[in-house]
Amino acid sequence: MNFPVELPPKALALAAELNVLPEDIDEFFVRGGGAGGQKINKTASCVELTHRPTETMVRVQRFREQHLNRIEAYKLLILKIEEKIKGAASQRQQEIFKVRKQKQRRSRRSKEKMLDQKHHRGNIKEQRQNALHDVLKEIGH
Repeated sequence: MNFPVELPPKALALAAELNVLPEDIDEFFVRGGGAGGQKINKTASCVELTHRPTETMVRVQRFREQHLNRIEAYKLLILKIEEKIKGAASQRQQEIFKVRKQKQRRSRRSKEKMLDQKHHRGNIKEQRQNALHDVLKEIGH
């Protein structure tokens, strides 16, 4: 597969696995919007890609340079197609699930169990400290 931009090997492998062909992708360069003033209003650095078979569309305007936006758009398009085809098994969805799981609060039972372990460990350390003080008193320090 020869994409019009140089993609990282990981993205190329995923595109091959999903059978994404460069011929099925329509590419448009449009003027961006938002902050940036005259430069944004005059240049067509925003890249819009549409994958016809899956009707997936992405629009990237992250960088000032068109070629960087093109690379980013192709990578994002491949990830979105993977998400559409594989659903929850896609790499992007797994990362989202992982972050959501990390931010999730502990269950009450889990928190109690963790705190019990911490208190137990603290008690052991406290007993050691008290034993050390007792020994030091006996020897006269």
